[in-house]
Amino acid sequence: MRYSIFFICLIVTFKLVGQQNNADNFQPPDTQLEVKVSKAKSNINLDGSLNESDWQEAMMVNDFFRREPRQGGKVKYVTEVRFLYDDKNLYIGAFCKDSVGVKGIRIQDLRRDFSWGENDIFGIALDPQNLKQYAQGFQTTPYGNQRDFQNFNGNNFDTGWNTLWRVRTQRTEDGYTVEMAIPFKSLRYNLPEEGSAIELGFTLVRYARRDIEVSSFPAIPQSFTPYRMTYAARLTGIEAPPPSTNIRVEPYALYQYDENKAGGVLNDKQSEPKIGFDAKWAINPKTVLDLTVNTDFAQADVDRAVNNLERFNIFFPERRQFFLENSGIWAGGLQQSIRPFFSRRIGLQGEFNAIPAPIDVGARFTQRTENNALAGLFVRQRETENSAGANFGVFRYLKNYGRENNVGVMVTHRLDDTYSELDLESNNNTTITIDGQIRPTSQWDIQYIMSTSIDELTGDTGFAGRIFIGNDTNNYYYGWVTEYTDSNYNPRMGFVRQNNVIRHNPGGYYIWRPKNIDWIRRWDPGMFVNYNHDADNPDNFQQASLYIFPVYTWFKDNSFVEVSTTPTWQNINFDFAPLGLEIEQDRYFYTRYTVRYNTDRSKKWSGDVGVNFGNFYNGTRTTINASARVAPIPQATFSFNYEHNDINGVGVMQEDLETDLYTANLRLALNPRVQMSTFYQYNSFNEQGRWNVRFSWEYMPLSFIYLVLNDTQTDIFDPSQQSTQFISKITFLKQF
Repeated sequence: MRYSIFFICLIVTFKLVGQQNNADNFQPPDTQLEVKVSKAKSNINLDGSLNESDWQEAMMVNDFFRREPRQGGKVKYVTEVRFLYDDKNLYIGAFCKDSVGVKGIRIQDLRRDFSWGENDIFGIALDPQNLKQYAQGFQTTPYGNQRDFQNFNGNNFDTGWNTLWRVRTQRTEDGYTVEMAIPFKSLRYNLPEEGSAIELGFTLVRYARRDIEVSSFPAIPQSFTPYRMTYAARLTGIEAPPPSTNIRVEPYALYQYDENKAGGVLNDKQSEPKIGFDAKWAINPKTVLDLTVNTDFAQADVDRAVNNLERFNIFFPERRQFFLENSGIWAGGLQQSIRPFFSRRIGLQGEFNAIPAPIDVGARFTQRTENNALAGLFVRQRETENSAGANFGVFRYLKNYGRENNVGVMVTHRLDDTYSELDLESNNNTTITIDGQIRPTSQWDIQYIMSTSIDELTGDTGFAGRIFIGNDTNNYYYGWVTEYTDSNYNPRMGFVRQNNVIRHNPGGYYIWRPKNIDWIRRWDPGMFVNYNHDADNPDNFQQASLYIFPVYTWFKDNSFVEVSTTPTWQNINFDFAPLGLEIEQDRYFYTRYTVRYNTDRSKKWSGDVGVNFGNFYNGTRTTINASARVAPIPQATFSFNYEHNDINGVGVMQEDLETDLYTANLRLALNPRVQMSTFYQYNSFNEQGRWNVRFSWEYMPLSFIYLVLNDTQTDIFDPSQQSTQFISKITFLKQF
C-alpha cells in the first residue's frame, strides 16, 4: 500500500511540475526556416580543409540552439556550416570551433557506425522527400569515421542502413573542420512538377563531448532527438539532376575453412569457396528493390554470452547487414517484447542462436511517400542435414495521417517444407498485425500493436497486443505499458518475451537540472512498476516488482551513479531452474539493491562498477559487474568486462553456485578504413571460451576485404570440444 501511495504522489508531482514548465517543450514552427544552397563553380577537393573559394561565398548557418546541458542560452562551442552542390553531390562543410583545439577532442575509437555518447560529433539529418516522419542521418567525428542511419518518427533507429557518401576532416588549433559529399544517387528526393529545383528538409547537430554540450539547428526541444523532422529547416535552390538508372551491385567471393575436434582428435573438416551478390535498384526516388543471392554474413559480429537468471526469453539483436537495413519499417520494431517479425528466425537450423542455415535468395521491396509506405520481403532458406527448407515472406503497409500519426498492417507467412528424412511435416505459420502511432501533441506518444498467429501444424490461433502511452518533456517523463500474449500466440517468424502473460508497466521520473550546483548535470529520481499475471487466467498472479531509484544522477563530466531498490514478488508454479538451480514451486518475496557508478567514459581511462545484492528466492545472490577501458589514442582501444554471480542457499537443494564471465576486446586501426578487432569471452558456468578476430579494410567506399577467425572451446584447460573457423572475404561495390 505504501509503495502504491508513493507512486501516485510521484505521478501527481510530475503532472504539477509539467504544467508549470510546459512552455520549455515548444511546438514545431508553422513556417520552416530556409537556407539557400549555392552551386559550386569549381571542383570541390574533398580533403576537409574547406579552402575553395566556393565555401567562402556560400551562405553560412551558425545560429545553433543549445539543447544540453541546459536548454537555451549561449552556445559555448560555435559551429559554422555551409552548403554547396554540383551535378553529382550535395556538400556540407562545417567548422566546429573549440578554444583548445586538438587537445579538447574526445573520441574513443575509429569504428564505423559508432555510438552516440562518448565522442565529439557533427552530423546532418536529411528528409529528402519532406515526409516529416523519416530522416537519413550522416555523422562523423573529428577523425572522419562515419555513422549513417535511418530514423523513423524521431525515435526509431535503423543503424544497419549504409549508403555511399564520403567525409574528410582536419583537426586544427581552433577546432576541427568537416567536409561531406553525399551523392544525389544516395538520396531519395522528389522532383517538382515544374523545374528541377528541389527542397530537402534538414537538421544539424553538434556534440561537444568535453562539456556535454549538444546544439542543433534549428531549435528542437531537448526531450526529443535531433531527428524530429517536424522541427526541420529546409535547403532550397538545389538544381538536382533528374533521377536516372540507379543500380548498386555488390558481388563477393569467400573462402571458408571449418574444423571440429573432440578430445584433441580431428573428426570433421570442411573447406569451400563461395560466391554471391547483393544488389539495390532505386526504381524511382520513392521505390527501392533489394536482392541478395547466396547470402553470406561472415563479417557480422558474434553474440555475447549471457547467464540468464530470469523467467523470460533473452532478446539477442540482429547483427546481419541485409536484415538490419530498413528494419525500422516493420511492425513492433521499437520494442523487445512482442515482435511479429524478427529476422533472426531466418537462416537458422532450428530456433534462436542455432547453427546457421544457408540462404539461397532474398528480395526486399520498399516504397515510401508522404502519405504511405509499402514494403515486402521474401527469403528462401536452404535445406540442410538438420532442418527442412523454408520460405519466409512479409508484407507491410503503413498509412501516415496528421502531423506525426500513422496506422499500419503487416502479414508474415512462413512455409516449412516436408522433410521425410527427419520426419518433419510441412507447416504454414501466419501472423496478421495492426499497429500504429498517435501523437496528439509533440510530447505525448501513443503506440499500439495487435497481432494474431495461425499455425497449421498445431491448429492453434493465438493473440498478442501492446499499448504504450507516454508523456516526455524537458522536466519529467511518465508512461504506461500494457502487454498481452496468450498461450497460443506463436509467431514462427517473430519473437515474444513470454507466452500466457499480461504485463503492466507504469512509471516515471522527474528530471532535475540544478542551476546552482555545477557538479550535477542531471538527477532523475523515479519509480517503475512491473506487474505480470496469466493471460489465460487473469486471477493467477505471476510476478511483480517495484524499481525505485531515488539516486539516478549524471555529474558534470557525464560520470554517473545509481542507488536503487527492487522489492519483488514471485509465484513459481511451473518447472523453473535458472542455471540448473531447481526452484521449488511456491510464492516468494525478496528485495534486491543496486549500487552502480561509472567514470567519464570519454577519457583515455575509464571504468564502471556495479553491485546488485540481496535475497533471491529462498536464498541470496550477489552480482558484481565491472569494466575498464583504456584508449590512449583513437587508433588503439582495449576494454575488459567482468561479471560475477555468487548464489547461496537457493532452490530445492539450497545450493550454492558461483559463475564468472570474462570479456576482453582489443581494437586497432590505422584509420577509419583499416581496422582489426579481437574479442574473447570465457564463461565459467559452461567452461566455454570463444575467440573472434576480424580484420577489415575498406579499400573503396563500401567495398571491403575481411579476414575472420572464430574459435570456440569447451573446457579451455582440458579441451573436450573445439570448433575453429577461418573466413576470407572480398566485396566490391559498384553504383551505376
